[in-house]
Amino acid sequence: MDYRHHYPAPLKWLSKIVDFSLVVAGFSIISLVFINALLRSAAGFDLAWSLEVTAFLLLWSTFVGCSAAMARGAHMRVTEVVENLFSTGFQHKLTLLINVVIAIILITLIKTGYQISQHTWAQTTTVLYWPVGLLYASMPFGMLLSLIFHLYNISFDFKSKVDTKTSINDVREDQ
Repeated sequence: MDYRHHYPAPLKWLSKIVDFSLVVAGFSIISLVFINALLRSAAGFDLAWSLEVTAFLLLWSTFVGCSAAMARGAHMRVTEVVENLFSTGFQHKLTLLINVVIAIILITLIKTGYQISQHTWAQTTTVLYWPVGLLYASMPFGMLLSLIFHLYNISFDFKSKVDTKTSINDVREDQ
């Protein structure tokens, strides 16, 4: 289920900023790789800095892209087995448990990623001399965005199940 229609204005803006940054990063990656390959084959040299920039953009796009998927509710899940074997009440409890586990994992990734980034901040890349910690900062940043979207999605799911005015069919029609 795509949750973005139900987001309050600040989360909608955050989701749009994330989407826009992913488009810019993707276009930049494609452009840099194409230009570098063209220069290497046509002119016999390449832009050494483009490899570092591309690596940074790829890593940041990966973790920020995780938050875009979270906002869309697009993370893979297999529900057929649970829906066919367990009662609706158990499914609700299992979903709550899974959401709590996901939140704990995201918090752990934020903490670990921050520690790695902090530990490697003094190291620099070979061409641009950027802090290596900036590369590793993509994980806690992307996971923080994912956690923000995930917590709102959990609260929306909980309210839509509890609220008697909103039926499950109304929620599914938004998909």
